[in-house]
Amino acid sequence: MPLLPNSLEARDVASVLHPYTNMASFPQAGPFLIDRGEGVYVFDREGNGYIEGMAGLWCTSLGFNEKELIEAATAQLHKLPFYHVFGGKGHEGAIELAEKLKAMMPFKAGKVSFCGSGSEANDTQLKLVWYYNNITGRPKKKKVISRIKAYHGVTVATASLTGLPHLHADWDLPIANILHTDCPHYYRFANDGESEAEFSTRLAKNLDEMIQREGPDTIAAFIAEPIMGAAGVLVPPADYFEKIQSVLDKYDILFIDDEVITGFGRTGNMFGAETFGLRPTSMSLAKALSSAYVPIGAVILPEFMDAAIAEGSRRNGNFGHGFTYTGHPLGCAVALKTLELYERMDIVGRVRRVMPLFQKRLKNLAAHPLVGETRGVGLIGALELVADKPTKRAFKPAQGIGLMGQKWAQANGLIVRAIGDTLALCPPLIITEEEIDLMFDRLERGLNETDGQVTREGLRSA
Repeated sequence: MPLLPNSLEARDVASVLHPYTNMASFPQAGPFLIDRGEGVYVFDREGNGYIEGMAGLWCTSLGFNEKELIEAATAQLHKLPFYHVFGGKGHEGAIELAEKLKAMMPFKAGKVSFCGSGSEANDTQLKLVWYYNNITGRPKKKKVISRIKAYHGVTVATASLTGLPHLHADWDLPIANILHTDCPHYYRFANDGESEAEFSTRLAKNLDEMIQREGPDTIAAFIAEPIMGAAGVLVPPADYFEKIQSVLDKYDILFIDDEVITGFGRTGNMFGAETFGLRPTSMSLAKALSSAYVPIGAVILPEFMDAAIAEGSRRNGNFGHGFTYTGHPLGCAVALKTLELYERMDIVGRVRRVMPLFQKRLKNLAAHPLVGETRGVGLIGALELVADKPTKRAFKPAQGIGLMGQKWAQANGLIVRAIGDTLALCPPLIITEEEIDLMFDRLERGLNETDGQVTREGLRSA
């Protein structure tokens, strides 16, 4: 059905460049416009309600109408709507937030660098690793190892760290000094008969061999998400991080922990590092730091970098990094209130109470004729749709089965995210057991309707 002239939908198509959208077919389909939100629900302009099964983009942890966050933002706008932290200036909110984040870290934290997003946080991490090694007299130690299918952002540098082909094709990426090691997806990449522990051993051995080939004195850091979100919620196999970290320790390689998705309770601990036993050097945060109400990100650096940062200023005159909105008062105020609410609500305890039901309902879907694998931890999960379960044969990408599943879920009042032929779930952390059951009931209906369309159109054999 053609879009009505001058409608919001037509105006959107004419003017808005949508991220991660097929801009060739989008003008025919038009946008799905959301008008308001309440709790775990969002509503379209016709008043239809949808469970937001992705918390927006893995981020709206406290739901869509948390009054205390709105009040904190309003109060800050009345008091000090903007100031900066350039040239030694500052304000109370940035100080308090930095102190609170430092106290939460699973390592001895030093300085905190604020920014506006996870992409900016990981971009800052990369720059600071290079800067640190220059200052400490190791100018060749510059390469950073990421992983195939990793997601770390969309700036020139972080899109290079991201290990997804569509973020590189026609963008002249990746840039130099970025390497990618194996993707730790056991279901897809394990050898026949290989246990999870054996798979992890092989991947650690491959990483070791890559480092030796490149030269250990050229490798500065390894960056990883505890769970690979945009890869399709890939949960690390048994002993994976323990074995990877042994390799990093062997060669004095820093470990950057990208907690943009997994931070603040998502996995049943405050950080994914605790869930999977990571020993990070530094950490990137964003998304749930403010429940996504205001853009803010943060890099928490190790204390041992403080001296090098000071030395760099002695050499160069000042510390030459930061953004206009670094430590923005509005972002700091909302983040501080968000952290206060997490503590008051015992957000980790709340997640632990409801996550058994979430994971049970998710795992039960493994029996569905379309589902090849279910995977998840805490309140994050995914199911991978396959053409043939016994052989794990995938559908052809052009068939768009994941998008079909996303469409049918939405038709049943549930928003999920299609990542290829994987459907991802990451609901607000305030979701109740009743809402979890309703979410999975809607997902099952959507899967059944997807399976019906696949069968009618003969797509399994196409």
